Amino acid sequence: MAIDPIPKGPRITPYLLYEDVGKALDWLSKAFGLEEFGDRFTGPDGKVSHASMKLGNGQIMLGCPGPTYKNPKRLGHATQHLYAYTEDVDALFTRARSMGAAVIEEPKDTFYGDRRCGVADPEGHQWFFAQHVRDVSREELEHAGADAK
Repeated sequence: MAIDPIPKGPRITPYLLYEDVGKALDWLSKAFGLEEFGDRFTGPDGKVSHASMKLGNGQIMLGCPGPTYKNPKRLGHATQHLYAYTEDVDALFTRARSMGAAVIEEPKDTFYGDRRCGVADPEGHQWFFAQHVRDVSREELEHAGADAK
């Protein structure tokens, strides 16, 4: 049996670095509804050093590169943005904010047909969640782009 060089699932998987992977796993599960899957690895100090989470058909990996790592919150600036679709952006936003997420953007409808919000998790990683609320024609998109100039 030949081994498939590309595993089933997403072809690109974001790998986010956290100072405390264990706390991140718990928080991301409760605030955003992500589910841990696969093996969880711990380092010699007993702390989680690597894990994977999924949301629908998307996934992320989490890891801690060691004691000298500084998360985005400590650095004082964003290092990435993640964009994920959810069934109810308003409910997710309310839940995440109640758990201490920093608000980047309140839920709002966009010109491209998504209702979107933005929050930062406790370590400063920036997440944007959306639900598609209307289809937008190419003409509408071009018109909105011209208006933005």
